[in-house]
Amino acid sequence: QVQPVESGGGFVQAGGSLKLACAPSGQTFTRYTMGWFRQFPGKEEREYVASINWYPRTAYAEFVKGRFTISRDDAKNTAYLQMDNLKPDDSATYYCALNRLPYSASKIERDYAYWGQGTQVTVSS
Repeated sequence: QVQPVESGGGFVQAGGSLKLACAPSGQTFTRYTMGWFRQFPGKEEREYVASINWYPRTAYAEFVKGRFTISRDDAKNTAYLQMDNLKPDDSATYYCALNRLPYSASKIERDYAYWGQGTQVTVSS
């Protein structure tokens, strides 16, 4: 059973930074695309934030460009989301997800088959 595990969420003041990590386990495939999504309270859908594929090539939602940076350390089988200049509107549950296609550029939730449990990010004003 493939299980991504997120860590690094927490509480921060506006303008501050947090770094999320995702370490998937249980996968039998070695190459994949990693994505980060977020979900707001009361919303069913998860919003795309960023992704990194096996090239590695990165992609970002417009609202995080210049503030968030996605990276991966394949030796540690871990992906990261560095979030800087956080705003109260960034407060959400952040999810790590795996797409089995290693060179995907997808920003669509349903293209990611494996999801973590989520980590809460709260930004105060």
